[in-house]
Amino acid sequence: MTTEPIPSPLTHDDAHWMALALAEARFAAEAGEVPVGAVLVKDGRLIASGRNTPVAQHDPSAHAEINALRAGAAALGNYRLDGCELFVTLEPCAMCSGAMLHSRLARVVYGAADPKTGAAGSVLDLFAEPRLNHHTQVQGGVLAQECAAVLQAFFQQRRSAARAQAEPLRDDALRTPNERFDALSGYGFAPHYVQDLPSQHGWRMHYIDERWEGDGTGAACCLCLHGPGEWGYFFRHLVGLPGVRTLVPDLIGFGRSDKPKREVPHSLEWHRDVLLEWLDRVQPGSTPMALVHSDAGSGLAALLMAAAPERFAAALVAPEGRERIGDAWRAPFPDRGYEAALRALGPVATSSGPSPEQARTFVPQVRNAMGYSTA
Repeated sequence: MTTEPIPSPLTHDDAHWMALALAEARFAAEAGEVPVGAVLVKDGRLIASGRNTPVAQHDPSAHAEINALRAGAAALGNYRLDGCELFVTLEPCAMCSGAMLHSRLARVVYGAADPKTGAAGSVLDLFAEPRLNHHTQVQGGVLAQECAAVLQAFFQQRRSAARAQAEPLRDDALRTPNERFDALSGYGFAPHYVQDLPSQHGWRMHYIDERWEGDGTGAACCLCLHGPGEWGYFFRHLVGLPGVRTLVPDLIGFGRSDKPKREVPHSLEWHRDVLLEWLDRVQPGSTPMALVHSDAGSGLAALLMAAAPERFAAALVAPEGRERIGDAWRAPFPDRGYEAALRALGPVATSSGPSPEQARTFVPQVRNAMGYSTA
């Protein structure tokens, strides 16, 4: 948290200050705290910042707003913050609203509304209480979607992790320990799992779903499909790039997905059926997507296109780089007991997938094939 006035360009752009609060919220998420951030501004200059720290400080009052108010009061040498404006990514609760009123803030600006504990109009409105001796101006909805998206992603990741711990492992399968993937570079994406699709028979499948909020131009949805001997790591440099929402499944038997101990379940047709059921869940409706596949995944891609041509507006082969990633391809397979899918469908691959530069130049091709602007 900032404790001294910070020089900054003179500005009264609410979106500018909320973007700084969002950066604080993301820092909180990285620390395992609920991602809420706040900045304190006076006369168009940044005075202090704060983010949620209740977990780290063992302090139920350590909300982003309280931390920013404390830092601002220390920086200005006064517990009264006359003329100051506070920008916070989430509608303040009753505790924080009370502190804002006591500090004599001139204005409070928040991003996302909080229908459960919001005290600026959602659950109650302390700022509109006529019997109070100070009244602070309030404005909500600034960068509301961006602020809400940070919170939604955080809680979705928490739910996915909780489900992953609770999901049972079949007796005839193995599950690669998470630490096998910890040292892999460029693969720090939130894990998602599904285990209850009819064709899965209880084997768990891992996938990545990285959404691009963008600038209002829309994101093309892209299914990234690896082939035998590969896994989702193939597409690591494509995930999260501007302009695309990337769905990257690990076929059962590969990557972070469960590993059946026998070769019998594995056929491209079975994997096709699992993927189609999964797509109905994660991308319902009739909006077509791009099917981006590795060269080794061409056979499975053709089966998907033939079974559900209405789902895919375009199919493209991903470029392949020259990085050496032998350890990455071996990571999901600690020993031969995990390799039934390899024995059934093909050996460990050698291609590295698209390089960072190839991925950046490939995204416009995907968007163009989908009819989206590439500007």
